[in-house]
Amino acid sequence: MSKRPAITGAQAIKAFCELGFVVARISGSHHILKKEGHPYRLSVPVHADKTLKTGTLSGLLRNAGCTPDEFWEVLK
Repeated sequence: MSKRPAITGAQAIKAFCELGFVVARISGSHHILKKEGHPYRLSVPVHADKTLKTGTLSGLLRNAGCTPDEFWEVLK
């Protein structure tokens, strides 16, 4: 993944919602997102204003089935 600005869990949730995911439930500090007809659920950590680690974001993108470029385009 190319060098991109760090984002928080809340920002990631907004972007995933734009991609068709919805928040199914909240378990502690993790928001569980799902999408109709999609085989995976996403567990996005939301810890105050802490940023997501690169590996965590990469795994979420892989499970969401979108490319980093698609994600960053939606995030803009």
